[in-house]
Amino acid sequence: MSDEPDPYRESETPDVAVPPDEERIEALITRLARPHRSGGRVIERASLLSAGPDFGAAVAWIEAHGGTPELPTVPSTQPGLHSPRLADTAAHDPKPLRFILPIATPR
Repeated sequence: MSDEPDPYRESETPDVAVPPDEERIEALITRLARPHRSGGRVIERASLLSAGPDFGAAVAWIEAHGGTPELPTVPSTQPGLHSPRLADTAAHDPKPLRFILPIATPR
């Protein structure tokens, strides 16, 4: 056995997160990604959030490898009986529902 630390070992203290590394993030992306109709891969935001504390690192990896966030559709601005109020739409801060990876990213 070597004295080098194992990068895949969980932290011995639960409140200290193990720093994410490139291989670990790539493995997470590969595990969570599924085929997209564009020919690339797609990862749901909810899947990344539930995968653990590496959400920020995973999003940074996706953006660094040409991935783009898919934002929810913009609600109609036409007033109607069941349309949202103008005050509600001003406070709406859209978060991406999923991230689209181009065809060239690892599978």
